[in-house]
Amino acid sequence: MELGVHALPIDLSSTNPLPDIEAGGLSYEAMAGGGMPYAEGGAVYGRLWNPTVARFESALARLEHTEAAVAFSSGMAAMTAAILATTRETGREMGRRHIVAVRPLYGGTDHLLASGVLGAEATFCTAEGVAAALRPDTALVILETPANPTLELADIRAVVEASEGVPVLVDNTFATPILQNPADFGASMVLHSATKYLGGHGDVIAGVIAGDREWAAALRRVRAITGALLHPFGAYLLHRGLATLPIRIRTQQANAQRVAAWLSTHPSVSRIHYPGISGDSRGLLGRQMKGTGAMISVDLSGGLDQARRLTSAVRLFTHAVSLGGVDSLIQHPAALTHRPVVQEARPSPGLVRLSIGLEDPEDLIADLDQALGQALTEIPAQALTTTRHPAPAAG
Repeated sequence: MELGVHALPIDLSSTNPLPDIEAGGLSYEAMAGGGMPYAEGGAVYGRLWNPTVARFESALARLEHTEAAVAFSSGMAAMTAAILATTRETGREMGRRHIVAVRPLYGGTDHLLASGVLGAEATFCTAEGVAAALRPDTALVILETPANPTLELADIRAVVEASEGVPVLVDNTFATPILQNPADFGASMVLHSATKYLGGHGDVIAGVIAGDREWAAALRRVRAITGALLHPFGAYLLHRGLATLPIRIRTQQANAQRVAAWLSTHPSVSRIHYPGISGDSRGLLGRQMKGTGAMISVDLSGGLDQARRLTSAVRLFTHAVSLGGVDSLIQHPAALTHRPVVQEARPSPGLVRLSIGLEDPEDLIADLDQALGQALTEIPAQALTTTRHPAPAAG
């Protein structure tokens, strides 16, 4: 409203005029230090701050009930910044280089932590094992709920309490701020692969972390040094996507509930992973998470061969990685998104993950029905290749 326009503008400037050396220098120093540009000094340079990006950040922070948010060029760039901000930026003097990560979680995050490329040592555990995994040099606890790809729910407040004051980062990608607000349960930082539901249309790659002003400043300092600022056009698409996020999530969730109910009775499905069907022994649905979401995973009785045939036989579903878009996707996590994960933590060979979109649920069911029927018929299969050094996971 204060801009005097209905559709928000996109500021694509890579550099900005300086009023004078002193004011420009002070503004540069403020932004490089994690703050905002000085009004007298201007925005200086696009790697440090951008008004279009800032508008998206402010909107997301409000949705996540936090003081601020910081947007990045990808979800993995955001996770990298969180690790650096806790183990290098704020943990330097204390010598904290240890991270506790709750499995299962996104394959790319798992691989990043296991690789040690950022100089941090990771201990992987279950949500119940967080307290035992803590060390004096633990800088961060990472939790994803619902978990990727098994949709397991973890009690955020219980994990925060078990972390004994160590910051907890919650990956809220699957739930979105429409269904869950981790900061309300004590999480220090809330991460999204904004590529997924926040964008919602499969046309932007981005990440964002919401938290208090202190964490936001630390994350901005890392972002300024590493150059991981989200491009303004991506921020514009994300800000626009937030306007339809509630209605998209509710419709996708309703579709997923219908599809999950059908899959749960199919003879080819040995186990379904979907909140509300696969169990909620801690009573988190309704208390922590406002709905069941739109992600479904199933273990197929025919294992890898049937998974391969199913993903090749679908017609309405798109066989592709990523999730959260308006169109429905299907993929095999063990072969793709979780391929870099160590064997003992990798999803089962027969597990297939579905991201339910906005199509008519009866059409989605019909597609799965015909594809599962074909999957029972012998189809020549190409063996999955393995690599000595796995590539980074896709979304």
